[in-house]
Amino acid sequence: VQLVESGGGLVQPGGSLRLSCAASGFTFSSYAMTWYRQAPGKERELVARIFSAGGTTNYADSVKGRFTISRDNAKNTVYLQMNSLKPEDTAVYYCNTWKYISGSKLDYWGQGTQVTVSS
Repeated sequence: VQLVESGGGLVQPGGSLRLSCAASGFTFSSYAMTWYRQAPGKERELVARIFSAGGTTNYADSVKGRFTISRDNAKNTVYLQMNSLKPEDTAVYYCNTWKYISGSKLDYWGQGTQVTVSS
């Protein structure tokens, strides 16, 4: 399993970014995909999740109405469209998926992409 994030950068408050996560090594369309973020000195937190069947989505309350998660199963890619960005959105953003192997949950992570919201 390989997850490669891209699209991070420096943006002013109120601006937008779109993150991408290219996946390989597994049947992408069969798995839920999640974006997490970790700010300096804080624990990693779930930002948004999209399930495989039907594309059901979940969001952290802090990003509802501003962020949109989507997936393109033909491209094995999950996206995070981030609008109306705030300084508190500054963090390293990670792509995640997981499998159950012999009853144990195994998480897979990308290397992360830095998002900095600052004027």
